[in-house]
Amino acid sequence: MSARLTTMDSTLTGGVTMLPHGASRAPLNLRGGRVASSSAGNAFEVDVRDHRIFPGLINAHEHLQVNAVPPLRRAAPFPNSYAWIAAFEQHFQDADVIAALRVPKAVRLRHGALKNLLAGTTCVVHHDPWHAALDADDFPVALLRDHGWSYALDGPDFGPPVRASYLATPAGQPWMIHLAEGTDAVAAGELARLDALGCLGSNTVLIHGVGLDDADIERVIARGAAVVWCPGSNRALLGRTLDPRRLHAAGRLALGSDSRLSGRRDLLDELSDVAARGELPSSALLGLVTTEAARIFRLGLRGGLATGAPADLLIVRDREGLAADSLIGLGRSDIRAVVREGMPRIADPDFAEWFAAVGVDTVAVQLDGRPKLIARSLVDPAVFALEPGLEVSLSDDEREIDLAMEARCH
Repeated sequence: MSARLTTMDSTLTGGVTMLPHGASRAPLNLRGGRVASSSAGNAFEVDVRDHRIFPGLINAHEHLQVNAVPPLRRAAPFPNSYAWIAAFEQHFQDADVIAALRVPKAVRLRHGALKNLLAGTTCVVHHDPWHAALDADDFPVALLRDHGWSYALDGPDFGPPVRASYLATPAGQPWMIHLAEGTDAVAAGELARLDALGCLGSNTVLIHGVGLDDADIERVIARGAAVVWCPGSNRALLGRTLDPRRLHAAGRLALGSDSRLSGRRDLLDELSDVAARGELPSSALLGLVTTEAARIFRLGLRGGLATGAPADLLIVRDREGLAADSLIGLGRSDIRAVVREGMPRIADPDFAEWFAAVGVDTVAVQLDGRPKLIARSLVDPAVFALEPGLEVSLSDDEREIDLAMEARCH
């Protein structure tokens, strides 16, 4: 590339920007970490013809720190989450689980965030006690911050008390709780119990909701509350999930992955599973992980690419069989670039000039067997060690040294 001053700004040209309610072929201007109405004079131009640009995805429910913890070895479904929690107490004695939890929590939190970023998720709703590691300036994803929460109505003494935390949460901020996570009478009775406590309002976000019946769902909608659907985790632990159609039609549904402890690998896999089962039309799914999630969690312009929105996005190549408004069928290595705050964070090697132009130092890696460049700030050997399919690419000299060391050890 020709010599030029480093810039913080970019303009994406020639591509199609995809949103849940339409598409645009206009250039997409990224200035100061946000989408802008016009291009900066020194913006670096990125030619993305034959590509589609999507908003960065929002994962509406995650436990970031447990993505490397081995799941329970159990085939039969649990009647509710409390039975699963009790079974997990025994699982804590498993040597692999002990080893996984010995990894510092700060490392496990960054791993969960990087797992999300690799799949195009740029914002996560983390449902656990806050940790100082989440406040790091270079944390891989954006997080929901202004919110209240409780863990569940019953079970472990973990998290703030239900009624006190709800009353302490301003009406303009979301308040979330695991609820009706089961298929038995215990789960079926939880919405009424929550309502009796005075904790079912327009800012209430229920996680899972498998035990909700039709009348419960209508009550949720009437109160202006919402549900986060985690179908992969529900099927793995409970044997079934909720019917999402009525909640979706009312605009009261978002999608979460829970974590790899019980759910699918990432949000892309969750989307593909939902589409394969025909539970919602493919055309509806982008909204679940962008604009609908942003509205439910009061995230402002996040989840879209309107002027002023955070410049968080992913770029994919047009290909036969890819629906115009959908990411269905894509794996994380198919994503050409993931951008956070206007800066490429992980991308294919032919975007090297873009990284250089905006001053992002990179490291060559392999992601599921494909070469990528990743921002050096995201490279942490302890975190990489937890993520299957991600490894730093060795130079020829480094590879020879590595092989020689292995041979010497044997």
